Amino acid sequence: MVEIAPESMTAVINRLRRAQGQIGGVLRMIEEGRDCQDIVTQLAAVSRAVDRAGFAVIAAGLKQCLVESDGQDTLDTKTMEKLFLSLA
Repeated sequence: MVEIAPESMTAVINRLRRAQGQIGGVLRMIEEGRDCQDIVTQLAAVSRAVDRAGFAVIAAGLKQCLVESDGQDTLDTKTMEKLFLSLA
């Protein structure tokens, strides 16, 4: 398992907080009876933001494995592939 340094997750945290705000906005849109197209457009934006956050976490994990491995095979390729494909 790869433990990612918290300081490398700042951008991911910010992206997820923005997505959290977007979800709140979508909920308000639904409660206000807004147009379906507007709601779906916002949901798509939230989905992209969450996906990008997931890819950033995977990239940080890969980078950390490569930097800290000192030539040792610490990267579980199958696990990382599975994580990547779960977002595809």
